[in-house]
Amino acid sequence: MLQFITRRLLLLIPVMIGIVFITFGIVRLIPGNPCVTMLGERSTPEKCERFMERYGLNDNVIVQFGRYLGNMAQGDLGTSIKFSRPVVDIISERLPLTIELTICAMIFSTIFGILFGVVSALKRNSFVDTLTMIGANIGVSMPVFWLGLMLAYVFALMLKGTPFFIPPSGRFSAGLTMTSLIKFWGLTDVTGFKKFVLDFLSNSLLINTIITGNWKALKDGLWHLILPAVAVGTIPMAVIARMTRSSLLEVLGLDYVRTARAKGLIERLVISKHAMRNALIPIVTIIGIETGSLLSGAVLTETVFALPGVGTALVNAILARDYPVVQGFTLVISIIFVLVNLIVDVSYAYLDPRIRVE
Repeated sequence: MLQFITRRLLLLIPVMIGIVFITFGIVRLIPGNPCVTMLGERSTPEKCERFMERYGLNDNVIVQFGRYLGNMAQGDLGTSIKFSRPVVDIISERLPLTIELTICAMIFSTIFGILFGVVSALKRNSFVDTLTMIGANIGVSMPVFWLGLMLAYVFALMLKGTPFFIPPSGRFSAGLTMTSLIKFWGLTDVTGFKKFVLDFLSNSLLINTIITGNWKALKDGLWHLILPAVAVGTIPMAVIARMTRSSLLEVLGLDYVRTARAKGLIERLVISKHAMRNALIPIVTIIGIETGSLLSGAVLTETVFALPGVGTALVNAILARDYPVVQGFTLVISIIFVLVNLIVDVSYAYLDPRIRVE
């Protein structure tokens, strides 16, 4: 197992280089000029010449790529063209929210998706089964932006003033915020990777509020995440429910399940101990894929609920031809996606001892 994990982590290096190279080339094929995009009507040939020289965009693409790899090896992902800020600072601000939203959405979708799938499989061809699968098909078909708006309308407007009111937008209520851990601990001269980690933790709702003891902000932040998590988690929930049903039905027809029942084992143990564990492999695969896709940023959900996450930052960077930001976010998202797939692969051996990753 250790050799497998080490091998996969080493293979991560050429994968990342390949992703960076492809992203590096694609963003430069997008029509438009960063100078014209940034300066608009104020752009002149002279200003654009100085602009391109300042950001090293006049150099050959190969030279730019080599310089970027060298800086990346030192933990420098460049400076944003649009905001004139280090890309790592922007990532440390945006990524924690997207991770929190992904975790909440996947908890919601996994619990209810598996529950609905199991109930549907055990009540095969019944009214409950039909109703559950119709709901799953509707969940897959609903546009995320429409569902988000409907949830905000129902829980923020129709139920306003009731105990069921849920905030429709933003990360916190007015007047609440999180404290920088650098200031909280009274640290000075924090730079480099240590600063990135501390900024990342400072912008993480769970970690920051627990460390600082800001329980009011923790409760309020989680309350604001309910509607976005439900909106973005509905489609994964429907997919997981359908996969759980089909996988469990396949396992329930196998010989060892019939043998367990013939021995007199109660149905609950037949399902939980024998059938469900083997049925989990394709379900875990789907959960891993959906988690990776959500970590790339839920653009529509973040827009509807006014959340400053990865999705909106990435789209704005593409529209602004902000090459360093696009490359930085793509690199980080790719690393997380590969690590999620690694966790899924390792979980196979735990779920099914017949599988040996070596």
